[in-house]
Amino acid sequence: MAITYYYGCKPVQSQVVCLGGNIIPTTNLSETLQVAFDSGAKQILIPTSSVGDIPTIPGELFAKFQTSFYSDPVDAAFKALGVE
Repeated sequence: MAITYYYGCKPVQSQVVCLGGNIIPTTNLSETLQVAFDSGAKQILIPTSSVGDIPTIPGELFAKFQTSFYSDPVDAAFKALGVE
């Protein structure tokens, strides 16, 4: 899914996927990243609460993404917009 403008529903940045929008760890981070990759994502935002799940992700899959981590919704929004 892409972050979108409210009025035009156009992507803010192409190929950006935000995982775990409520900063709740995903139940299967590896599967979620595979779906994101299959959908064309190149950049991912992962909540810091999911860092412990990174060892479960195959290295070749994880390496396909530009990865950023966020700690709260405001941090995620700034990173999704490219305003770090």
